[in-house]
Amino acid sequence: MGMTAFSAVVTGRVQGVGFRWMAATEAERLGVKGWVCNTRDGDVEVWAEGPEEKTQVFLDWLHQGPRHAHVREVRVTQVPPNGYKHFSIDHDHW
Repeated sequence: MGMTAFSAVVTGRVQGVGFRWMAATEAERLGVKGWVCNTRDGDVEVWAEGPEEKTQVFLDWLHQGPRHAHVREVRVTQVPPNGYKHFSIDHDHW
């Protein structure tokens, strides 16, 4: 099972709807490592890494988000894994 990683920016109504908390819950459920944070301009940024099939399921989830979110776009960049040991909600990523 190959390891992969991506960075993503999720746009739309994604702040104030529990997006970070639910993303962290979904990542933990899947065994995906990395972080999620709000950006200053109202988006959500995500770094995710793990087995390719698990990160793909997580990426699919990002396109939907939690119930009250309205995802407009997910801009994805493939990146090399960074070796994160867990998934966290990053409050000070700016």
